[in-house]
Amino acid sequence: MGKINLGGWQKTKLQPPQSRAGLTSLHESKMAEAESSRSLLGALLNGVAQQTFYQNSDVTEDLLKSQLYPEATQEHFKALYDKMKALLKSMAAADMDHAQLEAFLTAQTRKQGPGGATPEQAAALARFWKSQRGCVRQSLLAHSCWEPALRGLSWRADLRTGPANGRGGLPPSGPVALLELELGGGDRESDFMCVEMDEHNVRRVLDKMAAIQAAIDAAVQRT
Repeated sequence: MGKINLGGWQKTKLQPPQSRAGLTSLHESKMAEAESSRSLLGALLNGVAQQTFYQNSDVTEDLLKSQLYPEATQEHFKALYDKMKALLKSMAAADMDHAQLEAFLTAQTRKQGPGGATPEQAAALARFWKSQRGCVRQSLLAHSCWEPALRGLSWRADLRTGPANGRGGLPPSGPVALLELELGGGDRESDFMCVEMDEHNVRRVLDKMAAIQAAIDAAVQRT
C-alpha cells in the first residue's frame, strides 16, 4: 500500500486488490527467493567444512564471499561466516547424534540477538549434518592421528634360556613377551619393530594402558 505524506502525518492510500495471477507470481517469487537462500547457506556450510575439517587450503573466506555473497557487506558476511563456522565446530566436537543436534539447534534459535541462529539457518545446519556427519568424523580422526600410527600388533610368549643378550638388561632365563609392531602413515609402506619384554616390563605397560583408559573415561564423562 502506498503512503501519502500530509504535513508530517501519514495516511494509507488503499490500492485495488491484486489479481489472482499477481498473487501467484508474488508467491512464486518468494518461494524462489527462499530456495536460493537455502542453497546459498548449504554452499556456505560446505565451504566452511572444506576449509575447517578437510584442510582444503584452496577454499578461503574471501573466495566464499565473492562466489556466494558478492553483494553482502564484509561485516555482514563475516558475521554469518563466523557464526556458521562456530556452530559447525561445536557440532563436530560433540559428534552430535540426531537428538543432541535437535536440542542444540532449538537452543540456538531461541537465543536473542545476532548470536542466535534463524530457523532457516538451523534447517540448513540440520540438513548438512545429516549427510556429512560421518565424513566429518572420519576426516577429524584422520587428521588427529599421530604419524606414524600403529597399524597392527602381534605378540607371543616365549621362554628365554641361556645368557642374557644385553638388550634392556633382560634376565638370562625366564618368560618373555615378543611383540611385533606395524607402524605406518598415509599411503606409505609399513615399518615393523620387534620388542622383547620380561614380566616386569609387561606389567608396567599394562598399568600405563589402564591409566590412559581411566583418563579417557573421565574426560568422556565430563563432556
